[in-house]
Amino acid sequence: MYEFIRKNLALMRLVRGYRLFKHRPAWAGVLRSDKKIWDNALAHTLGQRILIPTSVGAFLAGTSLETLLAVSLTLRGAKVELLLCDGVLPACFDCMIGSSISEEELCKRGVCSYLCKSCFRPANKVYKSLGLPVHYYSQCITEEERKQAKDTAQQTVYGEIPGFILEGCAIGEHALAGALRFYAKGQLGRSSNEEYILRKFFEGGLLTYYAIRRLLSDGRYFTTAVFHHGIYSPMGIIGEVCRKNGVRVINWNPAYRKQCFVFTHGQTYHHALMLEPVEAWETMPWDTKRRDSILRYLKSRWYGSNDWIWFHEKPQFNAALIEKKFGVDFSRPVIGMLTSVIWDAQLHYPKNIFADMVEWLKETIQYFSSRSNLQLLIRVHPAEIRGTISSRQKVVDEIKRIFPLLPPNVIVIPPENNISTYVLMERCDSVIIYGTKTGVELTSMGIPVIVAGEAWIKNKGITIDPASKAEYFSLLGTLPLLRRMPPEAVERAIRYAYHFFYRRAVPIKAVRRSRSGLKGAPYEVAISRLAELMPGYDKGLDVICDGILNNTPFIFEPDGSNT
Repeated sequence: MYEFIRKNLALMRLVRGYRLFKHRPAWAGVLRSDKKIWDNALAHTLGQRILIPTSVGAFLAGTSLETLLAVSLTLRGAKVELLLCDGVLPACFDCMIGSSISEEELCKRGVCSYLCKSCFRPANKVYKSLGLPVHYYSQCITEEERKQAKDTAQQTVYGEIPGFILEGCAIGEHALAGALRFYAKGQLGRSSNEEYILRKFFEGGLLTYYAIRRLLSDGRYFTTAVFHHGIYSPMGIIGEVCRKNGVRVINWNPAYRKQCFVFTHGQTYHHALMLEPVEAWETMPWDTKRRDSILRYLKSRWYGSNDWIWFHEKPQFNAALIEKKFGVDFSRPVIGMLTSVIWDAQLHYPKNIFADMVEWLKETIQYFSSRSNLQLLIRVHPAEIRGTISSRQKVVDEIKRIFPLLPPNVIVIPPENNISTYVLMERCDSVIIYGTKTGVELTSMGIPVIVAGEAWIKNKGITIDPASKAEYFSLLGTLPLLRRMPPEAVERAIRYAYHFFYRRAVPIKAVRRSRSGLKGAPYEVAISRLAELMPGYDKGLDVICDGILNNTPFIFEPDGSNT
C-alpha cells in the first residue's frame, strides 16, 4: 500500500493538499464575525505599503504568522500586499529530500509533478480570504526571463554557481544554501543528481530575482518587506533584491521560548544577532527580579519545560553513566566541544577562520591527538536526528571518515544519546563551540567558552573569540584553564542571556503550540475576534507592529516598560 501511494503522485498530492488545507489558518470565520471592523480597516489602508512575500504556501509556520501580521498591520492602517509562488520555481524552500519529495522524483518529474498544486492552492485560498492584494510569481516573470534563467542555470560552470552575483545580489549563495537544505548536508558532491538539483535551485533563484525586481518596479512602492528566514531560495534572494531597491527588510523566526518570535531589521537573524551592538543590552534596566527570572528559565532549559524548540527527549543527568560507557575520566582535565548541524544556515561569514565546521572538527581533533594530558569530549548536537529535517551528513560519520582510528583521548557522544549536554559541559574545564547558541547558556554558568565559528554569543565581551587559526591554536595551547569565568564576566553573560531569551524573544498571545502534530507546523493562530489583534491588546504584537511600521527595535520588556 505504501509503495502504491508513493508511486501515485496524484494521490500523494491530494493527501498532502488535504493536510495543508486542514491545518491552514482559519481566517474566513474570524473576519466574518467582525465583518464591519475588517471592511472598515480595508477601506482605510492609507499608510505604509508593506510587502509580505511568503512565497511558499506549504510552509505552515510562515503562512500562519504572516497572515497574522497581514491582518494586524492592516488594522493599524498599513496597506499590505502578499506574494505567493504559483508553481513557477523549479526548486524552492518546500523541497526537502525524503520529507516532501525524493531526489529521484525531483530529477525525473520536477517539483510541479507533486508539490506545487498542494502547496499553492490551500495557501491561496487563505490569502484570498483576507481581501488583500495577492501577487503571483507567474504575473511577475516574462517568458524571456524564464528562458534567460534556464539558460543561465544550465550554462554557468557548476563550481561558479555558489559565488554567482547578479547586479550585486548573491543569487548563488542562497541557491547553494537551498540545495544543501534539500540534501540536509553541508557539502554537495559532483554526482549528476546533485549538480542537476543545485542548478534547479539556481534557476529558481534567478526567477525569484526577476519576479521581485518587477514587483518592486512595476509602479508600486513598498516601504518594507516582512518575511521568514531571510536565507535560502526564494527568501534570501527576496531580501537581496529588496535591499538593493531601498526597501526595508525585516526577517523573523520562531524563538526558543513558547509563543515567542525573533524579528530583526535589515537581514536574517543569523547575521543580525551577531552584529547587534552591545549597547542594546548593556544599558537595559537590571535588578534582582530580572536576574532571578533568567536563571530560572535557563535551568528550565535543561528540561525544555518552557520551550517549543527542544531537542532532548527524556534527558539523563547522571554523568557517571557517560564515564562508564565512553571512558571519560572527569577527575582529569576535559575540554568540551559542541557541534552544530552541518547543513543548517550555510551562509558566508567573512570573518570565519575555518572553511566550515568539518574543517574545524578535523583540525581540532588533530591538535588534541598530541595533547594526551587532555581529553576532548565532543557532544554531537541532538538536532541532527531530532530536528525538523534529519541530517544526512552526520558529524559521527565525518569523524570516522577522517579518523578511522580515533585518538584515545578524544571521546564522541552521538546525537541519539540522551545525556544532558548541560551536565556534561558543566564538568568540563572549558568548552569550544562553532555556531551553537548553547554558548549563551554555558557562559551564564561560568564555563569559559571559545568560539571558533560564528555564534550569537560572539563579540559580546563574554567569550574567547580568536580572530585567526594561529590565534585559535595558540589559545588551545593554554588549556586547561583550571578556572571558571570571573564573577563580573558571568554577570555580563547572565545579562546578555536575559536580553537574548527574554527581550529579543517577543511573545504573541494569538499563537499557541499546534495540536495537529503535523511536522513543520509547530504553532497555530488561535483567536476568535479581531479585537485580540488591535493595538493595546497584546504588548508583544504591538512591539512587532511598531518595529515594522516605525523602524523601532524589536525588543520586548517583560516588566511592561515598552508601554
